[in-house]
Amino acid sequence: MAIEPRAFLTTMETRISLTAEDKKIMQANTDWGTAVAEEMANHFYEFLGRDAEMSGILNATEGRVHRLHATFIDWFNQMFTGMDNWGDEYAKCRWHIGLVHVKIGIGPQHVVPAMAVVVDKVGKKLKADGKSDELKDALAKVCMIDLAFIEQAYVEVSSAAVLKETGWSAALFRRLIATGASDM
Repeated sequence: MAIEPRAFLTTMETRISLTAEDKKIMQANTDWGTAVAEEMANHFYEFLGRDAEMSGILNATEGRVHRLHATFIDWFNQMFTGMDNWGDEYAKCRWHIGLVHVKIGIGPQHVVPAMAVVVDKVGKKLKADGKSDELKDALAKVCMIDLAFIEQAYVEVSSAAVLKETGWSAALFRRLIATGASDM
């Protein structure tokens, strides 16, 4: 049930309607993204730090918050550059980010509100700096694609673990999930 990152990215671009024009707008504003990345990282980790469970995860090992802060800045900048114009490397990187979230225990209940904070704070910063609605829309699309990668990592890791432990087929597993959802 594992995804192929590039194919997943292509599917998300289509579903979210990320266009070539959106990508050009993002790349044309790379310097702005670089200039505000640290501020966005501060908002992000301030928000996460207010949650006791998330604070515990962030501070589980010495220096983790500092490393994650730097990683956030890289992630934020990469949304503007697209790394390789939102190609294979971008997709592999986003998939890796999703797997890291799963590995260290940052669950969807933390990721979704934190991404909402990023979208909100960057939207306010865009407005304050007189940036276009087109940039705001393009950035929101890229954020949602990145969020989809993180969310899909949970699905893929969980599914793979169940299939490995039980020996079930993927078809049986999907049928059991559908039946379980119907019973809720």
